[in-house]
Amino acid sequence: MKEKVVFIIPCYNESLTIEKVVKDCKKAIPEATVYVYDNNSSDHTDEIARKAGAVVKYEYQQGKGNVVRRMFRDIDADCYIMLDGDDTNPPEFAPEMADLVLNKGVDMVVGDRLSSTYFEENKRPFHNFGNTLVRGSINMLFKSDIKDIMTGYRAFSYNFVKTFPILSKGFEIETEMTIHSVSHNMHVANVVTDYRDRPDGSESKLNTYSDGFKVLRTIFRLFKNYRPFLFFSLIALILFIIGVCMFIPVFNTFIITGLVPRIPTLIVSCFFILAALISFFAGIILDVLLSEDKHAFEFRLQQVHANKVIMEKLDNAETL
Repeated sequence: MKEKVVFIIPCYNESLTIEKVVKDCKKAIPEATVYVYDNNSSDHTDEIARKAGAVVKYEYQQGKGNVVRRMFRDIDADCYIMLDGDDTNPPEFAPEMADLVLNKGVDMVVGDRLSSTYFEENKRPFHNFGNTLVRGSINMLFKSDIKDIMTGYRAFSYNFVKTFPILSKGFEIETEMTIHSVSHNMHVANVVTDYRDRPDGSESKLNTYSDGFKVLRTIFRLFKNYRPFLFFSLIALILFIIGVCMFIPVFNTFIITGLVPRIPTLIVSCFFILAALISFFAGIILDVLLSEDKHAFEFRLQQVHANKVIMEKLDNAETL
């Protein structure tokens, strides 16, 4: 049976904070079910969450992306509110986020930490720099206005959850969500939320350097996949400039002397120009394929919406 609103909390060794997070969620939206998905914790996070009143489930493949994939497959709801189990995301903002999904037709609500207390509360300067860099890069490349790319505090509609193809395994999942929603013209809203740093004794599972590199690699991959014409046109432009710069001296010598003494340079310059043309036309072809994929996505979205309506009718019939 499909639920109205659910909290979904991916967890890995959050025994110090999970009890408070679960209770705060229940206080914020009493009628919502709180699901905690334990990802191989060794500190009894699952037991503490269960005692606090959460429904505990498990994902044994390590990585936040794997947990989110499992949560999205398992649960049917009108509104999903995802937050971290480290007590950095105050659940009191959840009602506002849920209202946007349920009553305003928003597909994804982003909990914007960066416009409030994040830079004051977060004690890791490289994380602050990384968040700013990622936000600026994605908004520039995809012409969007997402205020906080890396936040794990989000609300989703049923349509978003059931049509989002999750490829990431780790913390780069938030970046993938953002680019997917922007690329497919889904309705995204920002809600300014407070941020509080982890309590003493609680350690972040995010590695600044290795996970930061994975996020940048994800941006590069998704930029190639979702904006292929721009991506390959930039490559074509670089190759063309290199080729022309190598060709001009050879051409000048030919104009003056009528001879081409640097045959290898001429061959290499022609190779670069030819590669530029191939890259440009590859971008055109992939852009056409992307357009077809977007048409197919709209049909999938309609099918998911139709399934949602059928489920609601069945739920109403069972209630009667």
